[in-house]
Amino acid sequence: MFAFVKLYKTYKNYSKMCRHRKAFLLVYKTVSPEHDLLVHRLNFKENTQKWLKHSLDDPFVKKLAKNSTLTNTQLETLLIDILAENMAEKSLRYHEKAKLRLLAVTRGAFNRTLRQARKNIIRSIYTILLLGYLGVFEDTSLIPYLEIANKLQTYMSSYKDILKNKGAKDETLRIMNKLREELEVSLEQFSKPKALSTRM
Repeated sequence: MFAFVKLYKTYKNYSKMCRHRKAFLLVYKTVSPEHDLLVHRLNFKENTQKWLKHSLDDPFVKKLAKNSTLTNTQLETLLIDILAENMAEKSLRYHEKAKLRLLAVTRGAFNRTLRQARKNIIRSIYTILLLGYLGVFEDTSLIPYLEIANKLQTYMSSYKDILKNKGAKDETLRIMNKLREELEVSLEQFSKPKALSTRM
């Protein structure tokens, strides 16, 4: 009888200890700032990298980037620098931005690539300003380039509407496919040096 009472008390103490431990873990997961912050950071990094990969894999982005003054690494770094803070809804330090790269790099490497990307963009802008100042564009028709820019904007707006409405009618999809084909052909044609020489 004594052994049974002792065993029963031991069982009660063990059950009580388990309940306290479960309660502690539940409270910790609920109110621990460290836990919430870690989950938030992991979700933000994962979502940002998914968005980056989706953007860089876009066929139009690939075609445009191929003939731009930016490398793929520079474009990725620039996107993180400009848009990641909007997604995070707060300011990010450069060591945090560096960790968002698809292949994580140091803060120093991130800053060097970002600096190169900015320089290339500035050079592109100054090239346009220089040619405009010298009057090179006065006798040049830029209409085809403006048209393709407008078509790209129309395509993106329509694509966003489809995503927003979670679907599209057959006629809308037909128009989108046709516009996409026209854009692919135009981008390929205008990427060749010969296309520019015939307009100047």
